[in-house]
Order: sequence, then C-alpha cells, then structure tokens
Amino acid sequence: MVFAPSKRRITVEQAQKISRQVSGIKKVGVFVNAPLSEVQSVARECWLDYVQLHGDESPEYCSQVGYPVIKAFRISHEFSVTAFAGYQPAWTLFDSFSAGQQGGTGIAFDWQQAQVLVQQAPRPLLAAGGLTPDNVTKAIQMLKPDGVDVSGGVETNGVKDIAKIERFIAAVRRTEVQYVR
Repeated sequence: MVFAPSKRRITVEQAQKISRQVSGIKKVGVFVNAPLSEVQSVARECWLDYVQLHGDESPEYCSQVGYPVIKAFRISHEFSVTAFAGYQPAWTLFDSFSAGQQGGTGIAFDWQQAQVLVQQAPRPLLAAGGLTPDNVTKAIQMLKPDGVDVSGGVETNGVKDIAKIERFIAAVRRTEVQYVR
C-alpha cells in the first residue's frame, strides 16, 4: 500500500479497509522521506507488517521505525556498496534509479552491474524496478533475489491487469535458479 506521493497513493482509510478484508498475507506500506511519527502512526493504524522505505532514510531512522523495514536502494552506475553501511533491514530492495523519482518508474536497472552489489547487500534481497512478465525470469536468474516486487509491470493504462499478473506469477514460478550462498 503506497502512502508516498504517487498515482498509486491511498488514504489511511482505504488501507484500513484493505487490511480488514485480507488475511494470511503480509501487509506492506511504502513511504518516501516521511516523518518518523507519520510512518509509525500509519503502520499502527493500518495494521502493517512491514514498512518499505524508498527515500533517503538513514540507518538510525530505520532502526527507530518499530516495524520490520524493507529498505530500498536505487541502483545506478554510480551506486557504491558503501551505501549499505549501517543498515540492518529485514529486507533489502534493489530498485532502479531515475533522477527525481523514488521508484515506480517502470525502468529496469543494469542487472549485470548489480550482480556484484548483490554479494555485498544485506540479505534477504528483493528485486524491483521495471520488472514485467517478459523480463522477470532474466532478473531472477541474474540477481538470485529472495523475492521480487512489481507494480507498473503488471498494469495496463495505470490499472492492475489480471492477465499480466497471472503471467508474471507464472514466470516467477517456472524460473529455476541455482543458489550458491
């Protein structure tokens, strides 16, 4: 559930309604550079299981959230593993970098370059950024993430497309990867 400024943003009331109607799945709230008190309040009021942070939140900020954190790192050619210093998230998320945007760009990052970063990233790892039913297999094979995160890649004209979601899930399920850790 997106609480950051975005075309996908929902209200606390909408999130509460969704949270009441679903069971057996983990509920994640997405935030970008929001005040800590706001993140904590929304997480509590919406019964979130995880807080996904896509901004410039510091390791100290992340440690004070009070909920398991999924910390997003925007991968670009200038990205350095020193960016991971001090972070101990429940999950690390690799997303694509696009100047002025904090995710949701629909653009994939350089997975080949990121293969080196994967070895240094705090685990478990989620891959995101420009994933579609047509490229998620390659992303999984190259990055060997513990999971994937998709939004725009399963939309048609800004609306979730059931056929694309089904194709995406099928592609993920049939992907075989040899994990060496």
